[in-house]
Amino acid sequence: MSRLSTASLLAVLLLVLVGCSNNTPGTSPSGGSSPAVSEVELLNVSYDPTRELWKELNAEFLKTWQSTSGQSLKIKQSHGGSSTQARAVIDGLEADVVTLALWTDTDAVHKKGLLKDGWEQTLPHQSSPYLSTIVFVVRRGNPKNISDWKDLANPGVAIITPNPKTSGNGKLAFLAAWGSVIKNGGDEDAARKFVTALYRQVPVLDTGARGATTTFAQKGIGDVHLTWENEARLEVAEAQGELEIVYPPQSILAEPPVAVVDSNVDRRGTRATAEAYLKFLYTPVGQDIIARNHYRPRDPEVLSKHRANFPEIVLFPISDLVANWDEAQGKFFGDGGVFDVIYEPEPAAPKSDL
Repeated sequence: MSRLSTASLLAVLLLVLVGCSNNTPGTSPSGGSSPAVSEVELLNVSYDPTRELWKELNAEFLKTWQSTSGQSLKIKQSHGGSSTQARAVIDGLEADVVTLALWTDTDAVHKKGLLKDGWEQTLPHQSSPYLSTIVFVVRRGNPKNISDWKDLANPGVAIITPNPKTSGNGKLAFLAAWGSVIKNGGDEDAARKFVTALYRQVPVLDTGARGATTTFAQKGIGDVHLTWENEARLEVAEAQGELEIVYPPQSILAEPPVAVVDSNVDRRGTRATAEAYLKFLYTPVGQDIIARNHYRPRDPEVLSKHRANFPEIVLFPISDLVANWDEAQGKFFGDGGVFDVIYEPEPAAPKSDL
């Protein structure tokens, strides 16, 4: 099943309403304690550059929900670096749903017992309602003549990219750079040399994607910004001609997943609402909002409608580099992994005695 129809979503919402009307306020269907059903509140813990996307999705879902259920619904958002957000949920942030950047971040929540086994099979496309990738943003006129990944290692090119230890954008940018060598016939030694040269030209590592955008676009630091496709489109639009997007010939395939946080929704009595909320993403309406916000929709009809906004680019999956995301996390970003070995931050300035 590639998408859920609007009719299917309405049916889900009606079932939610029927189920709620059959429950005594303050109890769940299994007899456990839960909040009163007259008002529902959801917390969506997401990654850094999805604020605009969820603002529009939430507004449209609320219209559908309130017209069919009669319930009052409040949706709260939390945004930050994807790995940092996952850690916050693990440490007690009571998310009803997580909509993080990477499989590894969502699965870290699962490994702590907050998501059920097989969580990625609960929605179509391994619970990934859209695709994305990493592209370049450059200054007006592209003065450093950047067109491909190899150009990033040229002397004098200052690169802005988030920290791959805390940011999904950062991890994907690292993997895209590494993969640009491997996919062009290079071996791992060559890939290691390339990313070492690249990160020596990174003056600052922000913790998340939006912070890196601020550093590049507002503070004017750097010659090229490695960022999500959707973030690049927003960044360039707001720059009023001062910035441009460059699509490299190939880049990493990003498949951000979504998931209901089982332990939290069952305790809070919000499971049915949370499930309907995520299923809405696969409806034609949800997919169209996704496309309008510059994320690549899964629905082929919606993608065709917005094709002009998504230039052709070769997207390679993580499996072209390592066996799976678990291996990528340990090999590249875990303690003592490749990134820890190759990255040497600038030494702190000496303290003044004054």
